[in-house]
Amino acid sequence: MRRGVLQSMLAIAIAAVAGGWVTTAWSANALELNFWLSGPRYDGKVPLCDEHGPLDKIMSRFGTKEYRFWNSDLSIVGFERIREVAWEPWSSGTIPRRFCTASAVISDGQKHQINYSIIEDGGMLGSGYGVEWCVVGLDRNWAYNPSCRWARP
Repeated sequence: MRRGVLQSMLAIAIAAVAGGWVTTAWSANALELNFWLSGPRYDGKVPLCDEHGPLDKIMSRFGTKEYRFWNSDLSIVGFERIREVAWEPWSSGTIPRRFCTASAVISDGQKHQINYSIIEDGGMLGSGYGVEWCVVGLDRNWAYNPSCRWARP
């Protein structure tokens, strides 16, 4: 008797699972279509090229990169001739970004051109702005090769 009950329960479970696989799919209702699917809304609030926030991030990350990966004590000690190269160079529907260039003064006394972009919502997990940069002549892993060309618009 007990075996018959277990077999019946197993048969019902299999039928329920199999029935769930063959049910028809329903389209999304109006609430599902408009809930959290509105797309990105950018404000165009990107720091200027000469503001301290982006420049401090570049200085810190350059020093960290040189020390950790290249066993070098080089660091950026300052910036000169900072200027904007482009603002949203592609189209107005893309992620707002500001392209900049400057002369970076390195701790060894040399000056190198630096190309960088400040990107809205480009920070950690999309919060805050992000900065991508390349120092010409010190792009040791060739991420923006040749001569940091791919860090420009």
